Amino acid sequence: MGVAMKKILLVDDDESIQLLYQEEFKDEGYQVVSALRGDVALDIFKQESPDLVVLDIQMPGLNGIEVLRQIKMLNPAVPVILCSAYHEYKQDLGAWASDEYVVKSSDTRELKAAVARLLGSESKG
Repeated sequence: MGVAMKKILLVDDDESIQLLYQEEFKDEGYQVVSALRGDVALDIFKQESPDLVVLDIQMPGLNGIEVLRQIKMLNPAVPVILCSAYHEYKQDLGAWASDEYVVKSSDTRELKAAVARLLGSESKG
């Protein structure tokens, strides 16, 4: 029945961002699981085996760089997009391990394009 639905894990402590991204990705035909904290994200990552992770950097508890490091230890093949409101993290040592770095915005086109690139699926529209 065509291509299996790709699963995205969204990790962001901002619920409004979560909801926005969930809607956007569901509209694109992805399955979405989400976490508001890094430690929860790692549990979900192990249970759900997502195809891709969209990861906020600034979070209480484990930050995105730490979560990224652990995800890459669990499964280095899963692409991770670091998503942050701050440009300067792009220079951060930990950020180089991510597959993409997208500056957070209410305009999700850049993020959706990065996801489509990494999952090898052409974005609709």
